Amino acid sequence: MSLFDFSVNPPKPKKIPKELTIHGHSRMDDYYWLKERDNPQVLEYLKREDDYYKKVTKKISNNAGLLFEELKSRIKQEDSSVPYFFNGYWYITRFEKEKQYPIFARRKDTMEHIEEILFDCNELAQGHSYFDLRSFSISPDNTKAAFGTDTKGRRLYQIQIKDLNTGEILPFKVENTNGRGVWAKDNKHIFYTEKDEETLRAQEVFRSNIELPHEKPHSVYFEKDEAFSLFCSSTKSRDYILISSTSTLTTEHRFIKSDKPLGDFELIQARDRGLEYFVSQYKEHFYILTNADGAKNFKVVKTNIAHPSKPNWEVVIPHRHNTLLEDIDLFKDYIVITERRTGLSKIRIKRWDESEDFYIPIKGETYCLYTGFNPQFDSQKLRYGYTSMATPNSIFEFDMVSKTTELLKQTQVLDKEFNPLNYIEERQWAVARDGTKVPISMVYHKNTKRDRSTPLVLYAYGAYGHTIDPGFSTNRLTLLDRGFVFAIAHVRGGEYLGRKWYETGKLLLKKNTFYDFIDCSQFLIDKNYTSADHLYACGGSAGGLLVGAIINEAPELYKGAIASVPFVDVVTTMLDETIPLTTSEYDEWGNPNDELFYEYILSYSPYDNVKPQNYPHLYVTTGLHDSQVQYWEPVKWVVKIRENQTGNHLVLLDINFSSGHGGASGRFNILKEIARQYNFILNLENKEIA
Repeated sequence: MSLFDFSVNPPKPKKIPKELTIHGHSRMDDYYWLKERDNPQVLEYLKREDDYYKKVTKKISNNAGLLFEELKSRIKQEDSSVPYFFNGYWYITRFEKEKQYPIFARRKDTMEHIEEILFDCNELAQGHSYFDLRSFSISPDNTKAAFGTDTKGRRLYQIQIKDLNTGEILPFKVENTNGRGVWAKDNKHIFYTEKDEETLRAQEVFRSNIELPHEKPHSVYFEKDEAFSLFCSSTKSRDYILISSTSTLTTEHRFIKSDKPLGDFELIQARDRGLEYFVSQYKEHFYILTNADGAKNFKVVKTNIAHPSKPNWEVVIPHRHNTLLEDIDLFKDYIVITERRTGLSKIRIKRWDESEDFYIPIKGETYCLYTGFNPQFDSQKLRYGYTSMATPNSIFEFDMVSKTTELLKQTQVLDKEFNPLNYIEERQWAVARDGTKVPISMVYHKNTKRDRSTPLVLYAYGAYGHTIDPGFSTNRLTLLDRGFVFAIAHVRGGEYLGRKWYETGKLLLKKNTFYDFIDCSQFLIDKNYTSADHLYACGGSAGGLLVGAIINEAPELYKGAIASVPFVDVVTTMLDETIPLTTSEYDEWGNPNDELFYEYILSYSPYDNVKPQNYPHLYVTTGLHDSQVQYWEPVKWVVKIRENQTGNHLVLLDINFSSGHGGASGRFNILKEIARQYNFILNLENKEIA
């Protein structure tokens, strides 16, 4: 029997109707005022929502605590990463018992050398309810580290410099960056990208001399096109520094030699709408992964650095219609290509002299395979990772000469009952309403009987060409060991089945994403994996948009749904160019200033399509400082669904007042958020917690 307190009445914000008119069409938004972040009445209302959540879940709050302890008990608290060697040092990330944040350290020459702690994030996080050390980069002479920190969750990072000889934090400091500093070879100039404080668009690259902290930074490049953002990086050899301008569909890159930081950046290939290319460097050539000339699934080309533009590109790995090229990694004697065919990744290894061309042998019906961090250019060993829904993440080292594989580490699951052989993985293919076959990866305990009484969580994302691979989760065992099936619907909008899979799930074909999910849900019901009385939809951000769309379209298929930081007020947000990410995402969703796109987005935007019907139980999360999906979107959506709810199902809003889009910081705080979400589902299923 559910322990939720249904007697508590949800809060109701005041209505201040605002008419929004464009293309001769008007929408009325009663809760538009909730976006007034500095309005005391807004914060007061959010606190009322928080109070309502706590009262409704009061009787099960102890269960959330028990679930947290269960989740926490499975992870190895004193743990460390596989060390990697770079420029004379072994680098390692480790955690200490009962501490939330990582410790970054290194050892000179060998792992037997005394440890040097670079950053103890537990110390840096003191006094902050949120903390994230985005990244750090070591100067070529190994004496300094540039590092970026965010203490609000809004993804505006402050870059500072640490002297690694003295431990001193130098006077140099820059605000509102993306958190990454790129060193020139002189060990004193760094390049970094600053963001616009309001739109959060990474719009300008600066160069600074850290030895002259009071000198005005030099603007290297300003991106005028608001659809583009900037990113600064260095090649694997560290011989070149790149400035990358990126939008959803188009990229453009500039470069300088890193030993000439005061020089002018040279253009590789001018932007051309729809042309994407990604740059690596080997000796005197750039190697480029690109979709040029109709190569939808990408190809690899090379060009002499002295003449880098597109007319000089020579094909190295040709385009194939049935194979998506996802990534390349360059070594002294090899090029390593990550490919995806029929949804499954493969790692291909090819010698530069073309004497060998082969794949690392991998087995499995559904899995996640990826190349790891391989900073050593002159190496015959490749780090790669493998995981599946039943196999913990495993880091391997593959010798490309002897073709032997060594397991370096597999994530340890601190559960005496855990055995990968106790779980069954499978991949099924649902048929969508237009006849397209949509893959579903799933896992369940071998003792779970699959019938109409089986609870099933169906997850999806389906946007930006981002593929959700079927990896392992220790947290998920909490559901699997209680008789749940967990499934991932690889819906259109991702790139699981190649570039076309993405292109047929965006812009004016976006509804395919939602229809795929609904049709996968119906397939699982029809095949008796579950029933509508035990099926739960789950997604976050753009996946939260999916959840909002499918419960508007087919609420009867789901007992409950979890929407994490959901992008649900699509029309209003995409019409507001002052909101972060809006202008850069016209190529993903469409620009509603164009009437054709306005009408199409309006037809699925979750907030605009809420109507009187029996919505499933709903658990929604948001962060007050969310920079990607502003807090007011899920808040307004929750209120509107409650108003239109014809049944007696709960609509809960879990607000984190200290975080942004990524949720809580700190490994244990993250587990507490997961525990609350699992508690929601388990309580609806009347599953025992203790």
